[in-house]
Amino acid sequence: MAAVPAYSDIAKAANDLLSKDFYHLSSGSLEVKDTTPNRVAFKVTGKSSHDAATSGAIEAKYSDKSTGVTVTQTWNTANALESKVELADTLAKGLKAEGIFSFLPASQAKGVKANLQFKQSNFHGRAFVDLLKGPTTSIDALIGHEGFLAGGSAAFDVQKAKITNYSLAVGYHAPTYNAAVTATDNLSVFSASYYHKVNKLVEAGSKATWNSKTGNTVGLEVAAKYRIDPVSFVKAKINDRGVAAVAYNVLLRDGVKLGLGASFDTQKLDQATHKVGTSLTFEN
Repeated sequence: MAAVPAYSDIAKAANDLLSKDFYHLSSGSLEVKDTTPNRVAFKVTGKSSHDAATSGAIEAKYSDKSTGVTVTQTWNTANALESKVELADTLAKGLKAEGIFSFLPASQAKGVKANLQFKQSNFHGRAFVDLLKGPTTSIDALIGHEGFLAGGSAAFDVQKAKITNYSLAVGYHAPTYNAAVTATDNLSVFSASYYHKVNKLVEAGSKATWNSKTGNTVGLEVAAKYRIDPVSFVKAKINDRGVAAVAYNVLLRDGVKLGLGASFDTQKLDQATHKVGTSLTFEN
């Protein structure tokens, strides 16, 4: 088995297949990536929603491999500023420490967070501390042995001395397939996911979710991905409510990707509930 993933990534393969590279969620999106000669990576993103609202962000990241230090600065169209400093494999092998500082000039709101991540061959643990809200702390851990995974997470309000949320998860990871069962929201929402890399061209996955607080209905979603050739692929998914989505991604030239997507409510084909979106990515 590969290295043990983070607790939140126990079902990452299935979740990515069901959610990534579907472009109908916004009417249009643009992403530009570039790296300067002194190793500063810039990323500019912009999105236009289906209700004509626009948003965007600019990110600058500098990494020094010799010291393990990475500094990231983000500024978005909501005029929110965020600075993140990461220190990896310096204090101890497998240990990464992060400090995240945010500021919203319009309301003078501030945020300070400290995160720790420790990763070994059969263990992956994390701790997140919000120093100004509460303060609150959340921890999660995942252990693995011969493909089997098990772990849990908990959130704690220091001021109230109270556990506010907890969850558990088990899974199995193999080279071409994996499965996971999670119980979140204080063990009230249960999900089971499955991912299978059928061959070099085809991937398939599904996810079932049941919320014990809202009723007996189980939500189901299935998806598949087919690689047409080395530079393009198509994806499709459908859920138990009859909402289907399709997507097409193609590498137009080196560093230029185009994504096209659409979603349809198969039970309301005569109504204006369908969505179409495009995505364009430039990377240098």
